[in-house]
Amino acid sequence: MKRVLAVVAALALAGCGSGQPGTSTPTPTSAAGVTGEITVFAAASLTESFTKLGKEFEAANPGAKVKFNFAGSSALAQQLNQGAPADVFASAAPANMKQVTDTGTITATPTTFVKNTLQIAVPKGNPGKVSGLADFANAELKIALCAEQVPCGAASKKVFEAAKVTAAPDTLEQDVKAVLTKVSLGEVDAALVYRTDVKAAGDKVEGKDFTEADKAVNDYPIAPLAKAPNAAAAKAFVDYVLSGKGRTVLTEAGFAAP
Repeated sequence: MKRVLAVVAALALAGCGSGQPGTSTPTPTSAAGVTGEITVFAAASLTESFTKLGKEFEAANPGAKVKFNFAGSSALAQQLNQGAPADVFASAAPANMKQVTDTGTITATPTTFVKNTLQIAVPKGNPGKVSGLADFANAELKIALCAEQVPCGAASKKVFEAAKVTAAPDTLEQDVKAVLTKVSLGEVDAALVYRTDVKAAGDKVEGKDFTEADKAVNDYPIAPLAKAPNAAAAKAFVDYVLSGKGRTVLTEAGFAAP
């Protein structure tokens, strides 16, 4: 009888450790990654690369959904300081990030994740025969630039000062994508945009390097918002951007390592 009881007890113990339905063995949930919606405010020049990173992030975290607000960094900073809900801010310049950290909207230390430089952009075929920065002073040419409060506009001002050129723009736009659109549609003869934007435009525009470009290299900082609605996802997205996978996407887009 004792032998029978021992066998029954052993079988019962074996059943408890089997992991079959109805047992108390916990099912891991951390492997599923972060979940919920995450809102990322990002500089317009990050549109293509961050859109790709967002899709990759969602694939790695099936329960997450990334929404983007792409615009000029100055406009994004203003929106955030006015209380716009967001989880992450990626700026095209430290100055606009500082506008947000100064108000306490971001309390974490921002991390510079890429650098970018300007390039002359002209329509395909270069109908205006633009050869360098000096042509931006030619009143007979149609010129587009970013407004000075936008990072690409502030950088443009620096390179013109370095080249001792007084630009004569016909239009000032609020983000770099608006400037690039003017070029790709042939509405202007030349513009200054980031080299990443020229690359993203493909054969619609042509890019020209100039020596003064290294006088205005833009650092891009990123940070989660202090009151991020989805703090866990915010941290995870920032970490993904800073990861090797994130670096690969950004490098392929033409950004330089910090």
